[in-house]
Amino acid sequence: MVSQPSHRKRPLALVTGASSGLGKVFAERLAADGHDLVVVARSASRLDELAAQLTKRHSAQVEVLIADLARKKGMRSVEERIAAAPLALLVNCAGFGTAGPFAELAVDGEEDVLRVNVLALVRLTRAALPGMIARGRGAIINVSSMAGFQPGPFSATYAATKAYVTSFTESLAEELRDTGVRVQALCPGFTRTEFQERAGLDVSDLPEVAWMSAEEVVASSLAALLRGEVVHVPGRANKVVAGLVGFAPRAALRRVAGAMMRTRVPSPKAPSSGSPG
Repeated sequence: MVSQPSHRKRPLALVTGASSGLGKVFAERLAADGHDLVVVARSASRLDELAAQLTKRHSAQVEVLIADLARKKGMRSVEERIAAAPLALLVNCAGFGTAGPFAELAVDGEEDVLRVNVLALVRLTRAALPGMIARGRGAIINVSSMAGFQPGPFSATYAATKAYVTSFTESLAEELRDTGVRVQALCPGFTRTEFQERAGLDVSDLPEVAWMSAEEVVASSLAALLRGEVVHVPGRANKVVAGLVGFAPRAALRRVAGAMMRTRVPSPKAPSSGSPG
């Protein structure tokens, strides 16, 4: 744990996947905005470095929690931490993706995608909600993806998990109406993080307009949360694409998505995976 005593009451946020990508940027932005933090990931060295930086720059109290959310022990440790103190905000940012033909990917790896992207997110959300509802305030951001709006050939499990996250969050939003608790499904498109490189995806042909920085995505998400936006697609270009996807025939979406991914996935002999930012 890295912390610094504070003479003022700061709201507490817990961010999973905080060692890199969107999770790290969420932690940085929330500390700058006056939150104390619990940062969660598998990498102790990265989290310790992040905690030290945020404590020095923003006088935030930052607790490091090392946990592998693909394992039951890791999930339970984070659930217990959530229940131990009143959270103002939970950001479920940890995620994992695989790329390649589903029939050739390791089934244990696909199960881990489900555990991190779906099971851990559901369990942590469940751990946070009773306290938030009792206090009449709080918020949860579940990081989904534009990938959840359409079929995802060659990334089938990942795309399906993100469709789940969006639907799950929308359902919760209605259940939580008039409780004072807000939820958001954040659905970014291509974001400049480590995800594409780790997954071995070739995205060199994508135009600059298709990309957003992690800082832009996080700023857009937090602004949308204040507006009460339940499903948030950051960026004008992404909003246009999401709108078109909603009207396109499903068969056409499958064909187009498959054609695009065939040229980008790693060799079936050595499928890669990584954590999305």
